[in-house]
Parts: sequence; structure tokens; C-alpha cells
Amino acid sequence: MRAQLIAAGGLALLGLFAGCETVPPGVERGPHGTIAYDVLVESSEPGVRIEANHEYVGVTPLTLKIFGDKDGTFHDFGSYYYIVEAFPLHTNQFVQTRVFRTGHLLTPEDNIPRKIFFDMNQPPANYGPQVYGAPGYPPPPPIYYGDPGYYYGPSIYIGPGFRHRRRW
Repeated sequence: MRAQLIAAGGLALLGLFAGCETVPPGVERGPHGTIAYDVLVESSEPGVRIEANHEYVGVTPLTLKIFGDKDGTFHDFGSYYYIVEAFPLHTNQFVQTRVFRTGHLLTPEDNIPRKIFFDMNQPPANYGPQVYGAPGYPPPPPIYYGDPGYYYGPSIYIGPGFRHRRRW
């Protein structure tokens, strides 16, 4: 009787800790356990060309499908950033870019927005000098400090024709 009670308690505890991960009904599933999020992309002037990760996706207004994690953040598909760009229609307009972090290799990750708006008449932000890890820029070359040098202390050589050398 006692063994059956312990077995039943163990199964109940196992069921409690196992849990289950459910996806809400009607949600489109994507690769690597992701789900699809629909993001509305608009601009100050309709008909602006939109690219996501350097691939043409359409003209504004449009709905962009982004596959992200179940917690509402961008999924790491091997890139540090997810980039959405808008290209101007007329002169005196500027290319607009939105950069989102994906959490690649333990870096922070951003939430997927519900809407992205591009004001084509605003000049792009000046980020100053480019720093390591900025999107589109390779990391700086490693610092080289020169030769490690040589140690000219006392040495003993044992081999054919034993001899003792001292260098001081």
C-alpha cells in the first residue's frame, strides 16, 4: 500500500515538473520552434521600397511577417541583427534604417514591434565613430605588441658531448 502511494506521488510530481509548452490556437509556427508575428510597416509617403535583411519585401504600406521566439523577441537565426530599411522615392529624402538585436551569442535581444514607421524626411541619426559590433562593420584587427622576446638566462644542454653553458 505504501509503495503504491509513493509511486502515485512520484508520478504526480513528475507530471507537475514536466509541464507542457503550448502555442495559442491559430498561430503560425515557423522554423526552430518560432512563431510568426505580423508587423505593420508604414512610411510618411506611400510606395517606399522596403528591405528586410537586405532582401526586397515590398512597398509601404505592408505587413511584414517576422518569425520570433514565443516570448515576443527576435530569434537568433545566426545573425546579430535584424535590419529593416526604407529607401526614398524622391531627392532630399533619406534612407531610413531600423536595427533590432537578435540575441546571437548571449547578446541582448529586442522585442518585436507591432508597427514600424519611417519618416522619409528625417535625416538619419549620427552615431559618431563606429564601434566594435556595429551592424555592417567588421571588428577591428587584433592589437599586435611585437615579439614576445627571448629569455637569455642560464641554460644547460645535455646531449651528445655534454657541455654546460652559462649566459649571464
